[in-house]
Amino acid sequence: MQKCFVQKPANVKAEWLLVDAENQVLGRLASQIAKVIRGKHKPTFTPHANDGDRVIVINADKIRVTGKKLQQNRFRWHTGYPGGIKERSWNAILNGNHPERLLYKAIERMMPKESPLAREQLSKNLHIFAGAEHPHAGQQPRPVVLSKS
Repeated sequence: MQKCFVQKPANVKAEWLLVDAENQVLGRLASQIAKVIRGKHKPTFTPHANDGDRVIVINADKIRVTGKKLQQNRFRWHTGYPGGIKERSWNAILNGNHPERLLYKAIERMMPKESPLAREQLSKNLHIFAGAEHPHAGQQPRPVVLSKS
């Protein structure tokens, strides 16, 4: 009788990957990064274990968005006070103080919802930086190209 493989947390070998987001399409890159930080690209994928790779994304401020999404799409949130609905266009986010948040939210929304494991994978496996420098040189990340367009 054949048994199913189940990955144990002690046997996880996480690799550090470096992704350059310059001139990459937002949605295509976000879906590939979400797949890698969950570990779905590995043959040892286990849905309840954190066996994904660590991903460092640089140049998140130079990401590309197709169509008129920069002007038309908006992020909305509520402050918790009466009449406290706020909104900001994608263009304002990319040109603001934290342009990496646009890519982070795209990746976050491609992860399983309401999941403690997804929150752990986002906090431990994903590191996004707006510029070309990052503080993770000691981990010797391997440069990869995830999205082809």
